[in-house]
Amino acid sequence: MEKSYECPNDKSKDVSLKELRDRLAEFAEVRGWEKYHSPRNLLLALVGEVGELSEIFQWKGEVAKGLPNWSADDKEHLEDELSDVLLYLVQLADVCGLDLGRAALSKILKNARKYPVVVNQKTKSGYN
Repeated sequence: MEKSYECPNDKSKDVSLKELRDRLAEFAEVRGWEKYHSPRNLLLALVGEVGELSEIFQWKGEVAKGLPNWSADDKEHLEDELSDVLLYLVQLADVCGLDLGRAALSKILKNARKYPVVVNQKTKSGYN
């Protein structure tokens, strides 16, 4: 039964939100945890995980892209906390009956309309 929780060997394969959603649902179902996965409980768990993620960066100041000065252990810790946040977010959307992928794409379009690119002739920047 645990076989469905193994990571795929093909690291070039993108993992879909649907695959995550389905694996999470199965994971919870076989453990009898669905009864605890109300929107409120999942939101509170998500907030807790965001706090744990924040702690990683709390005293580091600015961090360079790619985390060049981080140890492998620090990067793995970050991966774990980012994954916890993502997994609770996917579960929360699922329990609320929302398609998170479609909602995210819709939000990008809304933001594009709200914040159109205006090229500043002095700086040639796309920022308003």
